[in-house]
Amino acid sequence: MKKMQNKSNQGSEWSLGNRIKRNKASYVMLAPYFILFFFFTVLPVLTSTALSFTNFNVLEPPKFIFWENYIRLFLNDDIFKIALKNTLVFAVITGPISYFMCLVFAWIINEFKGKTRAFLTLIFYAPSISGNAYIVWNLILKGDRFGYLNGLLLKWDFIQSAVIWMKTEKYVLPMLIIVQLWLSLGTGFLTFIAGLQTVDKTLYEAAAVDGIKNRWQELWYITLPSMKPQLMFGAVMQITQAFAVSDISIQLAGNPSVNYAGTTIVTHLLDYGSIRYEMGYASAIAVILFLLMIGTNKLIQNVLRKVGN
Repeated sequence: MKKMQNKSNQGSEWSLGNRIKRNKASYVMLAPYFILFFFFTVLPVLTSTALSFTNFNVLEPPKFIFWENYIRLFLNDDIFKIALKNTLVFAVITGPISYFMCLVFAWIINEFKGKTRAFLTLIFYAPSISGNAYIVWNLILKGDRFGYLNGLLLKWDFIQSAVIWMKTEKYVLPMLIIVQLWLSLGTGFLTFIAGLQTVDKTLYEAAAVDGIKNRWQELWYITLPSMKPQLMFGAVMQITQAFAVSDISIQLAGNPSVNYAGTTIVTHLLDYGSIRYEMGYASAIAVILFLLMIGTNKLIQNVLRKVGN
């Protein structure tokens, strides 16, 4: 019996070796991506996980302290609790809304043809790549009567005096959410546009014969199932954006923001990693963020598998 198992193991190894030899060109072509992925994604994640169990200030060798960083994070760091709450609010609100915005706008724009579709795609995509986005929103949210938002509200008598939007605690998070939604039509949006254009048109004709009666049924039973890879990729991108919010908070509300109203996990991480140089503690924050992203991605994948069923 053992001899048979050994022979089967040798056979599987031999067949694997044969497969590698037969597809040598494919492995060679994959090698550059794999090397870059390993050194710039896998290795940093493993290194960060290892450092999260140490006290490391960059200048001295890491000292192993086991769970102390995580105990400090959850039991003694009140700012992290605020950052975690803000990040979850961002993710719960901006994640699903921006995802459906990307899908709906892509679906509508896909109905146009040629240059009109290309122009509309550019218009919707431009804010996500514009380097002047924060300059525009700083002008809109300026805390005096010369700010565009204050100017309009004063003109229409909705307010009696100018509001310092990004220095008033109750307004900081809602304003950041609005700006994030405005910037959210990015890579996921382009992915949906591309996915919609690859759907086989003959499927719609076959569906009409089978009893599909309206565009909503076409969308649910034909369009969305045909672009599941794009839906999955778009979900990953939107989740990453929702959990990795930092730039808009720093640019508009400052770091730290008033009473930490705009603090997120990433801004908290940057505080300890880039300013205080407590790299072990910053790595622990990064690990928690990584686990949140992984868990949310798994949940979304399970939901998207039911699309069209």
